[in-house]
Amino acid sequence: MQLKMDATSLEAFIAEAFPQVKEDFAVEAVGEELVVRLKVAERHLRPGGTVSGPNMFALADVGIYLAILARIGPVALAVTTNASIDFMRKPEAGRDLIARVRILKLGRVLAVGDALIFSEGDERPVARSSMTYSIPPSAGAGV
Repeated sequence: MQLKMDATSLEAFIAEAFPQVKEDFAVEAVGEELVVRLKVAERHLRPGGTVSGPNMFALADVGIYLAILARIGPVALAVTTNASIDFMRKPEAGRDLIARVRILKLGRVLAVGDALIFSEGDERPVARSSMTYSIPPSAGAGV
């Protein structure tokens, strides 16, 4: 597998293309598996002090998107076409969330990935997501 973007270039891309969320996420590893962190702040919490479902969904979406870009390069117009998420347990209060992302298929027009989301320091996943992205024709990876 050949990578076209590393953690630094992925974070720079997010800062440029999506400045509204650049402070929320940190790319920790890029390879067969991409690891991305949601830096949990008060705005991510629901009543009861745990991370809200929409923020867990955002972590999965950003993580899979970045894993695709790591392979095809900076293509801002790759978009989510299908998404599914299973919430399995309540995240630990006061801890960042970590997504471990794998790309299952990368074709010319579609990419499929999955993400397992964990509370930092806990081996039990709090959520699992599967997503499909449409890749613009000019950026098709053909892998």
